[in-house]
Amino acid sequence: MDQQLERLRDIATDSRLSAAQKARFLSLEAENMLPYPDIDDEVAQALSDGVLCDLAEGHAPYKPRYVLADFGVVLERGSKYLELDPPKTLDEAINCLMIAYHHVPSVTAMPVFIGHIDRLLLPFVDGVSDEELHAKLRLFWRYIDRVLPDAFLHANIGPEDNRVARAVLMVDTELKQVAPNLTLLYDPKVSSEELLRIATDNIVACSKPHVANHPVHAAAFDERGYGIVSCYNALPAAGGAGTLVRLNLHEAAKQAKSETDFTDRVLPHYMDLQFRLIEARLDYLFEKSGFFDGFIVEEGWIDRDRFTAMFGIFGMAEAVNHLQDLEGRAGRYGKDAEANGLGYRLSAQMAEKVEATEVKHAWRGRALLHSQAGISTDIDATPGVRIPYGFEPDPVTHIKALLPHHKYYPSGISEILTIDETIRSNPQALFTLCKGALQSGFREFTANVAGNDLVRVTGYMIRLSDVEKYRNDEGSRINTTVLGAEAADLTHILDRKPRVIGHEYAQGYDQ
Repeated sequence: MDQQLERLRDIATDSRLSAAQKARFLSLEAENMLPYPDIDDEVAQALSDGVLCDLAEGHAPYKPRYVLADFGVVLERGSKYLELDPPKTLDEAINCLMIAYHHVPSVTAMPVFIGHIDRLLLPFVDGVSDEELHAKLRLFWRYIDRVLPDAFLHANIGPEDNRVARAVLMVDTELKQVAPNLTLLYDPKVSSEELLRIATDNIVACSKPHVANHPVHAAAFDERGYGIVSCYNALPAAGGAGTLVRLNLHEAAKQAKSETDFTDRVLPHYMDLQFRLIEARLDYLFEKSGFFDGFIVEEGWIDRDRFTAMFGIFGMAEAVNHLQDLEGRAGRYGKDAEANGLGYRLSAQMAEKVEATEVKHAWRGRALLHSQAGISTDIDATPGVRIPYGFEPDPVTHIKALLPHHKYYPSGISEILTIDETIRSNPQALFTLCKGALQSGFREFTANVAGNDLVRVTGYMIRLSDVEKYRNDEGSRINTTVLGAEAADLTHILDRKPRVIGHEYAQGYDQ
């Protein structure tokens, strides 16, 4: 109890935290004073050993981890609970969304999804000039960053090319804000190449947006669709993820005596424990928390049957390299065909087991396999299936090395290509690389450009200038700055090697 009180006192007196940030951290401490959901001793031990991780979702999961509300329902019907009439003008629609966002929770205590912005606002822009649209979106974007200052908060645009999507891209590159994070859903049959080129030019300017392979993602979901939220997470629209539990493949591999021992005994064992942890957390959320009795369910913003469970994995690179060492093989993950092949087989094995395992309270009765993008305290465990920082090959080799993994991770997989700033004199090369990666089957294309103040950490954004201020004890109004500073110190995210795109016209990337 004395340690808990000291922790609470440290938060309350931390001069770097705002009052709102202190309230958030204090609430997390209070939640974690409650007993953990019912789990057996084996699962508890795996959590304690760091083989399993619940990503700080808390001891009392009283809300889903990620909520993808259908804000179109709010704009169409208004809200009885919030005493909102259906909006008729663009100003009213934006105001309605601004109010609605505050009532959609997530693991961050802020929304992680603010909707398909262009689809939401297009019905309200008739008669609105391009200049007016730009000015109103600019104020809307500034509001989001200042009032909901969290880099996990995510907006989607596309796949259709339209006025609102283009205006969003223009405003986003002008303001270069941490929030909202942004994804363009790209479909070569629907989106124009000009829209994709605007997006890749934006990446050169501010490392945003993500570009998602819409046909590949859409095939994994149903007619109601999906959204991209937080760190590359693809989830059912009007639902989301009840929980995200992840498996540290590196720590698990340390328990194996050989590659065969890992694939036949160790990996299946820890996957079984992970499913038990997922079930325990979902049982608490769905059967004890009372969350699904709230007004956002009653009014149709979300559907309780559209929440999945995310079966996350990370540390693939280190696990493969460890197994290579056990077998006396020198090849390293990301650069050696044999090592890469082992990684592909592990992804296939996990995908098969996830697809075969029934999960109560999960959409379609199954979890979704997820290549988890890492957290700031991960040591010796590279995010998801990525290539370790500082060992990245040239961009085309990089993409080809990871491409075979992408078909196995329907709820999200990502790589962050770090591109040398000479790309500014040849932005066409980045467009070609992005288009080629998507044509080859990449689910998500994401890049940092060296020299930008705005950079991606694991998937969320930080400004390097904010990190510097935080380190000088000036604090930060952005909630995720502290995570970025911690990740830079502990996981060496800033050691990524900026690469020149020198082979953008290589075979398979010349379309």
